[in-house]
Amino acid sequence: MKMDTLGFLELNSISKGIEAVDTMLKAANSELIYAKASCPGKYYILIAGTVDSVAQSIEAGTKIGAANIVGNLVIPRVSDQVIKAINKKEVPDEMNAVGVMEYYSCSGSIIAADAAVKAADVQLMDIRLATGIAGKSFVVLTGDTAACEAAVEAGLAAAKEEALLINKVVIPRPRKEVFESLIY
Repeated sequence: MKMDTLGFLELNSISKGIEAVDTMLKAANSELIYAKASCPGKYYILIAGTVDSVAQSIEAGTKIGAANIVGNLVIPRVSDQVIKAINKKEVPDEMNAVGVMEYYSCSGSIIAADAAVKAADVQLMDIRLATGIAGKSFVVLTGDTAACEAAVEAGLAAAKEEALLINKVVIPRPRKEVFESLIY
């Protein structure tokens, strides 16, 4: 199955989230990427698949979640880097500048990460979604300084309407210890 579409569902009920993810996976041929309870008592579901399968799954999950839905998102033609980087740290080919975008919502980081890698020659290192960080999320990417700056700006612009930005930074030539702390 070609996974070129990402779907995200956020609920304010853990039990409804568990029911929704089961319904979503039964509704269409989507692949589960991420389903977890997190701070502050929310449940996050991330699926991938074709546009049609993801749309069907999100629709089914939204119907089950009803009043407990906080947000949902479907991103067609998502970069494969986004799917790989979600809570799976990627070791970059070389140390370069580092860009970070931090949001109060998971959907903001997903949208920003996809826009960033499509806008500039950068590599996603990590997309951290809510778990253990009080419901916040962040994106870490690397590339040369100009590429990181362009990617971060593109990410911010793309997520502007979707999520509240906490902060952003581009660090040219970070110390080796900083870079390693992001990988390990």
